[in-house]
Amino acid sequence: MTFLKDYLLAESVKTRLKHPLGSLLLGSPARTMRLLKEAIRREKPPKVCVVGDFTALNAIEYGIPVDLYVVDNKVMRRPVEAVPLRRLKVFTARNPPGTITSEAWALINRVIEYDFPVLLVVEGEEDLLALPVIKLAPNKAYVVYGQPHVGLVLVRVTEEKKKEIDALLEKMRQEDPKSGALLESLK
Repeated sequence: MTFLKDYLLAESVKTRLKHPLGSLLLGSPARTMRLLKEAIRREKPPKVCVVGDFTALNAIEYGIPVDLYVVDNKVMRRPVEAVPLRRLKVFTARNPPGTITSEAWALINRVIEYDFPVLLVVEGEEDLLALPVIKLAPNKAYVVYGQPHVGLVLVRVTEEKKKEIDALLEKMRQEDPKSGALLESLK
């Protein structure tokens, strides 16, 4: 799979992403992390991927086993201390707000296959990177991100979910990163 294009957030996709892409676990971090831990114990997903600093920090605090952390050292666009993870392989990728860069896509594609925990630190904004993580994660994996002021979203990766992500990506404008020229989707 090659990742030659940057995706730019379209208004219709922005509206869709205000709603959870998976199951919404309502409540405090203590409650949502307990529910997540129970689901992991019960379903034994092949990978657990966390997108977002607040969710990553809570996963660490509550002992959730995570394979891939995607963070930008910000919570609600305000700087926070770096996620305190030791013994992890750390990678960085450039990903400006409202974008999914080809660089981030390619890196996620590479690290999602690793059989050891990975921290991906994003220079820019990580929010939209939940889409390529869902797209590239193996079936039955969990992709988890926060729903501000509400709880946690748990996406169980399936072929159907990947097709839903494909449809969202098709609605996003695509930009050739070498020339900067905007390309519209063919659909």
